[in-house]
Amino acid sequence: MTTADVSVRVAWPQDAAGIAAVQLRAWQQRYDALLPGLLDERGLDPETHAAAWQDSLARPPEARHRALVALERVRVVGFALTGPATDPDADPATDGELGEFTVDPDHRRLGHGSRLLQAAVDTLVADKFTRVVCWVDSTNDAARGFLAEAGWAPDGASRELSDESGSGTVKQVRLHTTIA
Repeated sequence: MTTADVSVRVAWPQDAAGIAAVQLRAWQQRYDALLPGLLDERGLDPETHAAAWQDSLARPPEARHRALVALERVRVVGFALTGPATDPDADPATDGELGEFTVDPDHRRLGHGSRLLQAAVDTLVADKFTRVVCWVDSTNDAARGFLAEAGWAPDGASRELSDESGSGTVKQVRLHTTIA
């Protein structure tokens, strides 16, 4: 029997370029229509973005902040960030957050997202969180549907993000799930 060479593990600083590339491709697909020029305005070139990721991975803010990567062989095809929830109505001792959950647009619907989500939840459980939240763009039906199938539901919170020029906005809804 042949099995695919796929896995999920904690991210290493050496994964920075792969994470940056996945994030930039996903952002281009997700935000170009909503926030035109956002990536250009921020000057997010791959090398600078990778350097920022390398610093972040080398020095996380605390032990419960984790970055996980989904791999296809040795190539990063997705990543997730976990840690204490930061919303004003959250208890950072018991409420965790899936801060970002991104699979490369060219590698979706291949099981990477499911493996990555399970590893993120396992990590949050190991860190003693009992509830997890995740902010999702209100127009991202695929992400909301994916999380809903995994047992996540809206909790009534919403927010609006805008680009620096104020010319575009993204509305988000917060989903949550109990993991204890």
